[in-house]
Amino acid sequence: MTMELTGAEITVRCLQKEGVDYIFGYPGGAVLFLYDELFKQDKVRHVLVRHEQAALHAADGYARSSNKVGVALVTSGPGVTNAVTGIATAYMDSIPLVVISGQVPTHAIGLDAFQEVDTVGITRPCVKHNFLVKNVAELANTIKKAFYIASTGRPGPVLVDIPKDVSQQKAPFAYPESVTMRSYNPISKGHAGQIKKAVQLILEAKRPMIYTGGGVILSDAAAQLTELVRTLGFPCTNTLMGLGGYPATDRQFVGMLGMHGTYEANMAMQHCDVLVAVGARFDDRVIGNPKHFYNEDRKIIHIDIDPSSISKRVKVDVPIVGSVSDVLGELLKQLKARKEKPDQAVLDAWWTQIDLWRARDCLKYDRTSSIIKPQGVIEKLYEVTEGNAFVTSDVGQHQMWAAQFYKFDAPRRWINSGGLGTMGFGLPAAMGVQFANRENTVACVTGEASIQMCIQELSTCKQYHLPIKIINLNNRYMGMVRQWQEFFHGNRYAESYMDALPDFVKLAESYGHVGMRIEQPGDVEGALREAFKLKDRLVFMDFITDQTENVFPMVPGGKGLSEMILV
Repeated sequence: MTMELTGAEITVRCLQKEGVDYIFGYPGGAVLFLYDELFKQDKVRHVLVRHEQAALHAADGYARSSNKVGVALVTSGPGVTNAVTGIATAYMDSIPLVVISGQVPTHAIGLDAFQEVDTVGITRPCVKHNFLVKNVAELANTIKKAFYIASTGRPGPVLVDIPKDVSQQKAPFAYPESVTMRSYNPISKGHAGQIKKAVQLILEAKRPMIYTGGGVILSDAAAQLTELVRTLGFPCTNTLMGLGGYPATDRQFVGMLGMHGTYEANMAMQHCDVLVAVGARFDDRVIGNPKHFYNEDRKIIHIDIDPSSISKRVKVDVPIVGSVSDVLGELLKQLKARKEKPDQAVLDAWWTQIDLWRARDCLKYDRTSSIIKPQGVIEKLYEVTEGNAFVTSDVGQHQMWAAQFYKFDAPRRWINSGGLGTMGFGLPAAMGVQFANRENTVACVTGEASIQMCIQELSTCKQYHLPIKIINLNNRYMGMVRQWQEFFHGNRYAESYMDALPDFVKLAESYGHVGMRIEQPGDVEGALREAFKLKDRLVFMDFITDQTENVFPMVPGGKGLSEMILV
């Protein structure tokens, strides 16, 4: 006979069947039956955060660094609304999450009950899909669908809203092995004819460019991409979300492109004649003004799992819908079967031009300064960690410097909020990364403004003994806001100065961690080495950096890729 279980028991059994190791959450009245069932078992470990936003960011960091679905649990009302920022962050960056939220009892829905919000309505614009489960008999099948939808096609967050009475009611439990959905059938294989057209264009290219984004990371296609780039001998650039998809230390890598990309990457992108876009979406921070980017003589090949992303901002010539890993595999297969090869003499001339652009040294900064330069801190971080750390960041100048100066040679090592640009992301994301990679080094690069948005998670780090190393690039300003105010608002620094900062060393120590304050350039390396030797402790390093330093290159809003402001 099929065993009857309560909705809460069914939910926990489903998580166990999905192989969930950690669920990040915060309890409340509508989810107490779920928490009771989590308490009774030890297969799914609950991690108690200090704010629901952090639960989502931690689940997000876990997912990004592990290639597993992240799972979060929040209560109704403010539990859900606090979680929306984290849900939207994951949605913008296509991160697979399953979010379980509590809801008021079904008979109270729509009656303005205590801690009631329209969870399905509120989250609809920022989830891949959501469900309100009113019948306990449908719960197991719904959770199976949630994991399937979250992890297939273009990944994203899926929310399952469970009313309190449904978590109490009983139903026979049977977890389906698989699900089929008539309205959801993501394509993975690319069209062979389109791939054949792409191969022909690639072989005929005189000024080729391979432009890759987060889709390479999400599809675990870094190996295929690396093989393709090296087989062809073409230059390769990554977006902010694509860093690590191709080794940053390789000569064929011309750096990150976009608003704060390298001169050589942006110029090669602007002047190429055949562009191969892989798992990227031509967003505003990457190509700037689409009208400036347009070139009728350029041919664009666009590979993406999401058909709605193709020709959304830039019209392409050869659209290929499919999983990046599958399409790149077929592309390599067809290239190897062809006798023709790219014209090496023409390619050499293109590389000569790229090397001239590269000689501009667009990332230079004053290495003799008596004030700590933030770029130097990141370079020393890379050196001390030997390029092997998992690096999370918040949003702003420190994020861009981390992307520019930490050379990511492997995927899933760079964890940041790209699409939504969420301050407060770095520390809770680092928690999720550390749970997913217990024996690895995790560094959180942040700023004094961003870190205070979720700084209460230092308490979570203490409870679970997470030895994260926090690199706080403290310039006493909301740095990127200040930079834009300097460039475009007549140096009117409206509300961008941080006028009442805590003593971060004492604050870290009050949570039971190690705090360091570093004020001299000569002390940077020593402090980093000392911190990373403390394998079992969280260390908060407060680097007092140059307040006037700006991120260069910079493409102003509305301008084209070649209209960069340089140092």
